[in-house]
Amino acid sequence: MELLNLVKDFVDAGGPVLYAVAAVLFVMWTLIFERLWYFSLVYPKDARLLVAQWDARQDTTSWNAHRIRQAWISQMSEELSSGVGFIKTLVAICPMIGLLGTVTGMITVFEVMAISGTSDPRDMAAGITQATIPTMSGMVAALSGLFVASRLEFTAKIKAEQLADNMPHH
Repeated sequence: MELLNLVKDFVDAGGPVLYAVAAVLFVMWTLIFERLWYFSLVYPKDARLLVAQWDARQDTTSWNAHRIRQAWISQMSEELSSGVGFIKTLVAICPMIGLLGTVTGMITVFEVMAISGTSDPRDMAAGITQATIPTMSGMVAALSGLFVASRLEFTAKIKAEQLADNMPHH
């Protein structure tokens, strides 16, 4: 219960923009976990079936056979990299949403200054907090997915190359 209160206080201090950061973060990590699931459970089966299908072919040396092999490898490569570009886009969007929080927080600071007619630091503290927390949250959200997104892209490329190596064209 204490953790829930801490999260609520954090969101209250950071403002409504944190909900957008959280939504993007949730979608990003859902897609990341889907890709990890695909790489570890679905792809190995699909790759084995494709290699077996290639090995069962009578003709693996003609021009048509090479085009079929190339098409199969290309299709599997597309499956491997599916969603990775969107994940990278979500990583790039997180800091932008954080900056939106900075702008809304600064607007709050200027509203306080306009209403009170003063620049009392105590009055401006809530707006400054609301300006900095979303920025930090957006950056942390982006950093949490940056390494994983790069790793997913690299893994997709390597698996596609390994698939091509497992389907020799004589």
